[in-house]
Amino acid sequence: MIHLHASKALFAKLPVNDDGLLFMTPHSQWLYQQPPLEHNPLSGWHGHLVTMQRRNCLFFVHDETRFSLFLPALTKPDFAELNDRFVDSFMNTLLKSGADEQHMTAAHKYLRPLQVDTQCSRSVQATITRTRFELEYMLEDKPVDLAEVAGYSVGAWLSHFPRSVKGKKDMFFPDRAMLELLERAG
Repeated sequence: MIHLHASKALFAKLPVNDDGLLFMTPHSQWLYQQPPLEHNPLSGWHGHLVTMQRRNCLFFVHDETRFSLFLPALTKPDFAELNDRFVDSFMNTLLKSGADEQHMTAAHKYLRPLQVDTQCSRSVQATITRTRFELEYMLEDKPVDLAEVAGYSVGAWLSHFPRSVKGKKDMFFPDRAMLELLERAG
């Protein structure tokens, strides 16, 4: 499984079972057929639902690398298909971030269904808040309708800003950190 620590606003919108799993759909069936992993380097994401331009938008940040995903203008059916939307956003944002075939193969190898809970880290939530402010600043500079925004490009753009993590001295770039993680996991 890929653990997703959801904000309360996001968790309230998700159709999950008692184990915190989204229900299987035709688009996500293949994820549920993957063998279980003892350790999944892609596990550990935080998700937060925000309203921007009167539309539901999701920010995802990977706990370890701070790699960001942005899913704009979601509707109710998108929440039921969140496994598929997550995979699509992750793989395409990787491509926009310069991933090669080796990275994409490694990423595909570790994709599993999302398992959702509400246990959130304040440090990762702070990164999500920062990414939101960066996006809002960009939208002020270049007014754009979020329904027409490619979330992949926004995620790659947000992942190219240097980040810091509480307890670590050095700044790092999330896009590079995710690619390095995939190279090690390969």
